Amino acid sequence: MRRGTFRDETVDYAAVGATQAPDLMQYPPERSIPAEESWRIGSGESRFKTAGEALLSWTAQRAAGLTLSDVRPASGPMYSGVSFDEEGHPVAPSRLEAEQRFDSDGTPFVGAGTTVHMHGRVRGMKIDGELRVIYVVEEARRIGFALGTVGGSVVSGEESFLLDWYANDEVWFTVRAFDAPTALAYKMIPALTRRRRRELFKGYLRAISPLYSTPT
Repeated sequence: MRRGTFRDETVDYAAVGATQAPDLMQYPPERSIPAEESWRIGSGESRFKTAGEALLSWTAQRAAGLTLSDVRPASGPMYSGVSFDEEGHPVAPSRLEAEQRFDSDGTPFVGAGTTVHMHGRVRGMKIDGELRVIYVVEEARRIGFALGTVGGSVVSGEESFLLDWYANDEVWFTVRAFDAPTALAYKMIPALTRRRRRELFKGYLRAISPLYSTPT
């Protein structure tokens, strides 16, 4: 499979693309803690496209309290990266990136192979590390991407963000992740990893869902 020519950094975990595995929650990568949440965020094409634009311009990460810096797109032609079907078989990239897009402050949109530094605090927990965009999906009814750790984070692993516009017109936002603790405190207290993940999920949902604060 052809890829862009990325920078020398490599991710610091082995199970690249495993957020797409259908059995992630039952069989996560060794020593990692899996997590998955799905939320209905509305319905219709307009909701899907608006949420997709927000997702690919890093809105979920920023609204979760994270700051992006040193965003470095892959050099050369960019492809959507590794992708798998429901049985775990690799499939062709979903889209060739014809040209780089930018948000209103000049930050490049999400692109396969992009490397970014993220830092901040979520409920007192430090977020600081280098991340790589593992794959990007832009299809008629599915938009999303995955981020993998390159180094410097308190955990090692991957998280994916996917929007699906289903045949019944509902739009759903799904976040999946697996985290292997690397910092000593997180290794000693696994609950810290789970708490960190829960708080990040809440921030991502606030960013993407207009229904988040609506009473049920």
